[in-house]
Amino acid sequence: MRARGDRLRHAVRTVHLWLGLGIGGLLVMLGLTGSVLVFYPELDALLHPQIREEASAQTEPDWDRALATVRQTYPDKQGPWRFELTGEAGAIPARYYNPPERAGHDFRPMMIWLSPDGSRVLRRDYWGEYAMTFLYDLHYRLLLGETGGALLGWLGFVLLALLLSGLWAWWPKGSWIKAFRLKLRAHPQRSLRDWHKLAGLSGLLFLVILTVTGIMLALPEESDSALAATGLPVDAMPHVHPLEQPSARQASIAKIVRNGRSALPGARIAWIETPPAQGGIFRLRMQVPGDPSFRFPHSYVWLDSTSGKVLAVQDARQAQAGSMVNNWLHPLHEGSAGGLAGRLLVALCGLLPTILFVTGILRWKGRRRCCSPPKGGVQNSPVRSTGPRPVVGRGQGRVVG
Repeated sequence: MRARGDRLRHAVRTVHLWLGLGIGGLLVMLGLTGSVLVFYPELDALLHPQIREEASAQTEPDWDRALATVRQTYPDKQGPWRFELTGEAGAIPARYYNPPERAGHDFRPMMIWLSPDGSRVLRRDYWGEYAMTFLYDLHYRLLLGETGGALLGWLGFVLLALLLSGLWAWWPKGSWIKAFRLKLRAHPQRSLRDWHKLAGLSGLLFLVILTVTGIMLALPEESDSALAATGLPVDAMPHVHPLEQPSARQASIAKIVRNGRSALPGARIAWIETPPAQGGIFRLRMQVPGDPSFRFPHSYVWLDSTSGKVLAVQDARQAQAGSMVNNWLHPLHEGSAGGLAGRLLVALCGLLPTILFVTGILRWKGRRRCCSPPKGGVQNSPVRSTGPRPVVGRGQGRVVG
């Protein structure tokens, strides 16, 4: 029985080794880009001083003026616009999805930043064409669009196997104190093994959480089906239609905001999504108390663009169990569910795959050198000894254990 267990442990270690050599580089890339993206809005503002210069302004945003500005500045873009309410004084971020000049791209919205009063465009860019969004696409979709996102989602299961096989390979058969020990002034191979195991154990839980949430974010339909199959149903978005025929005569955004706040008292508006210029439906994306996501909360209010009347409300506090699980995925993955401390923790965890990969590669190369016969020569004793094998000590070759 013990021999069978030893063979199984050896097989798991072999699987762990080759998974690490095969896809460890992918885990390193995901970790490093994820560490940067934890603070991507702040880093993007540092890289673009033209929007940072306006950050000290205390002017109350005029959303109707902001919409008029983007429609006048970009007359070929009369479709829906999305304005982000950052909660801070400064530039107003806005997005226009599917700009005609980027037709053919899978996801390439036009990103602009307006002055705090909404009267001027401070910056224009396109998603994926500047540093932070390039890193986001690399982290989320491997720069391969929807295909890359799905591929990364399925590869997430392989990454999960890599992490769990490492735990299995380490699991002690004897002393737990010894299993957690870091032996100082040991042989380099022993030191590499100790640093590898301690780095993996210290961040294993967090890396598993990041991997599982990453899989579910990359494979939303499969994730929803799995949740429903386990008795955790997911809410569907309601089909909302305007009360009146779409008209260019639209209610002011100020009225839309007032009515939206009345529909969900105590909620914070995170996004204002306008209808096309010819009319339709406004949608407010709002954060209710208890919603863990600040930038992308999960409550919505739909309003008729002509009358400003509320058409539908979706309150995250009344969501079904599967939707509640989904609502935590992004905040857990980026660490924002834990505030600044959570973001810092995720950023630090993103560095662990590099430590694991480097120590693992160095240990693998060291063991290969120790176990390989001298080049161009013959082994000292071609006849296999029938006596007991000597224990190899430090500095004499392969390290025991």
